Amino acid sequence: MTPNSKTKNKDGAEARAMAVMQLRALEDKEQNSYIVEGYAARYEPYVLYEDEDGAVYEQFTKENFEGADRSDIIMQYDHEGKVLARTGNGSLIVTPDDEGLHVIADLGRTEAARQLYEEIKAGMITKMSWRFSTDWDNYQFDREKRLLTYKAINKIWDVSAVSFPANDSTSISARNFCDGEIAKEKARIEAAEQIERRKAELIARLGGNA
Repeated sequence: MTPNSKTKNKDGAEARAMAVMQLRALEDKEQNSYIVEGYAARYEPYVLYEDEDGAVYEQFTKENFEGADRSDIIMQYDHEGKVLARTGNGSLIVTPDDEGLHVIADLGRTEAARQLYEEIKAGMITKMSWRFSTDWDNYQFDREKRLLTYKAINKIWDVSAVSFPANDSTSISARNFCDGEIAKEKARIEAAEQIERRKAELIARLGGNA
C-alpha cells in the first residue's frame, strides 16, 4: 500500500497523486536525450484519507485504464501551465501494464520541458499524478473493507510531475462521497426494517380480524 496519497478536484475532474518515487530520468543513451519514465498510478490499494474510524482505501485496476478514453493525453507540471508533452504528437506514451499506468515522455521538444527534465534528473521532482473523470455510477464503496473501487474510468486527461503528492482538499470530496454511500446504506436498512414492521402490523391486524 502507498500511504498518504490523496486526491484533488479540478474542473470537474479528479486527480490522484502517488506518494512514493514514481518518476525518473533515463540515463542518456545518446546525446541530447530527454526521456523520463514513471508510473502515474499503481494497482495496489492505498490510503485515500483517514477519518475518526480509520483509513479509507482506494484501488484502481488495469481494466479501469484499458477501458478509459486515452486519446491525446497531455503532460504538465502540477496539472497546470504549459503542455510539456502529449500523446497527440508522439512525445508522450501512457500505457496500462502489469504494474500500473506507465508513462514515458520525451521532454526535449521545448525549453520548459527540458527544464523539467533537468529537475527530474537532479532528483528535485520524483512524484507523479494523473487526472481523470468518471460517473458517480461507476464508484463502488465496500463499507466493511472501507475500500473505494471503480467499475470504469471514462477519460484520462493528463499525467503530471508533481512537487507535493498530497492535497488536503482532495480528501474532502472523497470523504463526502464515502459518507454519502454510508448514509444511503443506512437509509436502505431503515427502509427495509420499516417495511418489515408494516408487514408484521398488517399480519397482526388480519389475524385479529379473522
